[in-house]
Amino acid sequence: MDALVYFLFWAALIFVMMRLGCGVHVMGHGGRGARTGKPPDAKDALRWIPPESDVDPVCGRVIRTAAAKSSIHDGTVYYFCSRECRERFEAAPDSYLDADAAQEPNLVEQSDG
Repeated sequence: MDALVYFLFWAALIFVMMRLGCGVHVMGHGGRGARTGKPPDAKDALRWIPPESDVDPVCGRVIRTAAAKSSIHDGTVYYFCSRECRERFEAAPDSYLDADAAQEPNLVEQSDG
């Protein structure tokens, strides 16, 4: 009988903690709007808008990010002009990032003739 009371005590304590304590966040019920049932404000939501253009760290071209290939390394998004540049970067990203600080972007101008 003592074992049953012991088990029920701990089960009730864990249940209360999961419903009202730290477990609320684990179960996804915590945070803003949890008690009212309303979603958080849109202005409070995290949004990331990519820049219009960026420099390819492999070849140094300035490219439009809307049509670029992308890759994430150490929490930073990098954009590439082609799949080949992205694959070269993903094979050895640190070698391109060290060279990126010393290299200025290549602004390629096309001539008419």
